[in-house]
Amino acid sequence: MPSAKLNYVELPVADSEASAQFYEKAMGWSMVRFAPVYAGTDGNHSDLGLDADTALKAPLPNVETDDLEGMLAQVEAAGGRIVDPIFAFPGGRRFHFADPDGNIMGIWQRES
Repeated sequence: MPSAKLNYVELPVADSEASAQFYEKAMGWSMVRFAPVYAGTDGNHSDLGLDADTALKAPLPNVETDDLEGMLAQVEAAGGRIVDPIFAFPGGRRFHFADPDGNIMGIWQRES
């Protein structure tokens, strides 16, 4: 069975730079600017992403795995609905799914 660990939450934001500055000041976190519309913590075991280029209306929890295709099959077999099929992003690949109650989550795997 593939491993799965909740380790990342993305927040939809209007301005990733302003939000990054807020979290740096409010929490003392170091934010990495991954793209003009995306910033996040990196390496705190449970990280936070700030995405100004998203259609999300709610936080997006992300689970890290060591077997993305295996997790996709496992999610589908359990009754999950794939919302976004596997896609690449800086640092790895992931997919999004909806659970039976409609909650959206992401599952990702680091680049090898």
